[in-house]
Amino acid sequence: MGKYAMGVDSGSVSTDFVLIDEKYQLVDSLYLRTHGDPMGTIAQGMGILRELYRDEEITAVGTTGSGRQLAGRMLGADVIKNEITAHGVAAAVIDPEVRTVIEIGGQDSKIILLDQGIIRDFAMNTVCAAGTGAFLDRQAERMNLTVDEFGQLGLNAKRPERIAGRCAVFAESDIIHKQQQGAGRADIIAGVAEALVRNYLSDVARGKKIREKVFFQGGVSANAAIRKAFENALGCQVTVPRYNKVMGAFGAAVLASEFMADRKTAGTDFRGFHSPFEEMKTRIFCCSGCVNHCEVTEILSGSERMGCLNDRCGKYQNNIPQ
Repeated sequence: MGKYAMGVDSGSVSTDFVLIDEKYQLVDSLYLRTHGDPMGTIAQGMGILRELYRDEEITAVGTTGSGRQLAGRMLGADVIKNEITAHGVAAAVIDPEVRTVIEIGGQDSKIILLDQGIIRDFAMNTVCAAGTGAFLDRQAERMNLTVDEFGQLGLNAKRPERIAGRCAVFAESDIIHKQQQGAGRADIIAGVAEALVRNYLSDVARGKKIREKVFFQGGVSANAAIRKAFENALGCQVTVPRYNKVMGAFGAAVLASEFMADRKTAGTDFRGFHSPFEEMKTRIFCCSGCVNHCEVTEILSGSERMGCLNDRCGKYQNNIPQ
């Protein structure tokens, strides 16, 4: 029987699961589309994993991503960490010489600057969808291409088109205009890649000194055209690491493993592979305890309160029976 730490990255586009052993080697992983149903997708992933592993094999659980709090309450996570920390730790574990992490996911993009494995600076963009995985998925679908085909085709461009990349709405309008003018798909895709990189470097990475070694992580890192555009713009090699699409989940698993190694009390809080299949639901109510009037999300398993989210003062989050 193995002993594994599990990491879950609950995002808007994908929900990723990773199991690692005691030496931080990846044992198993899942990359599932969220499709607007984070609770259902977590249940789907756990349903797959419970056919392969037993509850007692899981020694630690960490969650990250935009849905990390919800996932953490559902599963009984030992560690709930933001995406910056998870991606930075993952990169440092795979290669201690990494200095810059470019991460572009389904709904946002990030830059993380490392020094000897320690996060020294970071920036994040969540304002516009232009250049994120969701935007690129839509453009691939419009061209009747898979995401992988979309990226590979961009490598064949002879004369990349100039595409406006500051706004998703304007970018799509520009793409349609170029198509109507007869521009080839490869040139348009390469133009989209160059626009994304320009936007990233002038916005997310503004004022940051990008040092080698550079890692490119997140779902968009699988797009070969964008990786090439980054290398052309930076004038250096950009490495797509192994586990590139599940680095957030990998980092969450590492953090959970480290936490449990230092924990004074024995045993994980993991509720078991069956936990997402309980009669679980959410309820939103408005707290009138102060002028904030927070819309609190309550997570219920049957009639039992499993956790609460979104209260700014922690009145409900910090008052959960253990």
